[in-house]
Order: sequence, then structure tokens, then C-alpha cells
Amino acid sequence: MADRKPVESWLTDMDGVLIHEGVPIPGADAFLKKLRESGRPFLVLTNNSIYTQRDLHARLRRMGLDVPTQNIWTSAVATAQFLHDQRPGGTAYVIGEAGLTTALHDIGYVLTDQEPDFVILGETRTYSFEAMTKAVRLINAGARFIATNPDNVGPSIEGALPATGSVAALITAATGKKPYFVGKPNPLMMRAGLNAIGAHSETSAMIGDRMDTDVLAGLEAGMRTFLVLSGVTQPDDVDRYPFRASEVVNSIADLVDRV
Repeated sequence: MADRKPVESWLTDMDGVLIHEGVPIPGADAFLKKLRESGRPFLVLTNNSIYTQRDLHARLRRMGLDVPTQNIWTSAVATAQFLHDQRPGGTAYVIGEAGLTTALHDIGYVLTDQEPDFVILGETRTYSFEAMTKAVRLINAGARFIATNPDNVGPSIEGALPATGSVAALITAATGKKPYFVGKPNPLMMRAGLNAIGAHSETSAMIGDRMDTDVLAGLEAGMRTFLVLSGVTQPDDVDRYPFRASEVVNSIADLVDRV
């Protein structure tokens, strides 16, 4: 097989790669600084749809990590881009937070519970039974079902929380309709991100801490993949998957000199 071309663009997951429980992972600042100084296109990705790009920029800055707003790519932004491509100027009933509603407003979508084109499910701190009931009835009436990401649980200080994938399963059980998930591991999120920064998969790499989302999405998008062992996937887990990352490293610190 021919050798791969040098990496010219970088995509990296956020939680487990750059930060862990609100604290920067050693090497993250140096990696981001090297990217900014190199001028290479890059994106920081997250499946979390709660926060806007500006929110995440501010949160990361408070942790000492400087990521420009335009270099942040969330499942909410990817979902909005997908809907803009599929049905420009549409309508949607949304269960989610500002990250999702802002992204939809930015593409010109109207948010309504009156005969919407789509029901869009995202992450929220307070899933409402009333809102889920409304979603079920609208889907039964013909609205198309979209979800920002398939993550079943999310982290919190107190422990695991039910996340978008779990709530989507509830709505699917009530309607018989499965959603289209836009976020990782759907390679659509990666390809849309690459397009946003004018990059090509042949010369791009994805860094992640999960084999089942980050590495899988990068692989299916045609990118080189780096698994870091500073997050979810641990060394004993790697060989349990039927696919492999291009390289496995201990942390983001091991990739600073690769930029």
C-alpha cells in the first residue's frame, strides 16, 4: 500500500483529549498553540450540543486553552448544517439547549410546535416529559426525527446522566421511528467539519479517546486516526474492536511534535 500523505489538518475531540473533568490534560495547551502558530486548519469537536461555539470558547479559555470560536465544531452545528443542506428554511420542534437552538436560528430555521418539518432532539440538563410527549405526537403526525448525537450517557460530578441516545430510544419505542443521528460516529460530522475548514480527508487526522465514536468516525471519513489513552478507551479495550486506530498514544502531549 502507498504511504499516506503528511497530515496537514487536524480534528480533535475535546473531552478526554484536551480536558478531563474541567481540567486541561497536560500537553493540550502546547498542542493547540502549535496548531495556531503553524497556520494549519484544525477543529475541536464535541458531540455535546448544549453549548454554543462562543460558550465553549469562553469555557476553554477559563481553563487556559485558547481555541478560536471558528475552530469549534459541535454536533449542534453539524446538525444545523445537515438540515440547511437537506431542507433550507425549514421548521423544527426542538428539545435542547442554546447550542442547538442558536445553530438552527443561524441557518434561518423557525422553531415551532405547529406541524414542524422535523423534531430535533439534543442534549439538555432537564429532559421534560411534556416535551417528549409533544415530540412523540409530532413524529406520529409526520415530522421527521433527527438527533444530534447517539451518546446514551453523559458525565456529571454526581455520576452518569441519561443523554440524547437514551431519550431517543424512549421516543423510538413510543413511535416506532428511529432518528437520524448526525454526531459521531456518523462520518457526516467529520466530513462537514473538513468542508468547513477547506480540508481533505487524505491529509487530515482525527484524535480521540473513544474507539467506538472518535476513531470509528475518523476511519469511516477516510482520515488517519490517533487514539489517546487519557479518556474512555483503555489499553485493554483496544483489541476488542474489529477496527484499529492508525496509532495509539498515551496522550495529546505525544502529538505536539507531529504538528
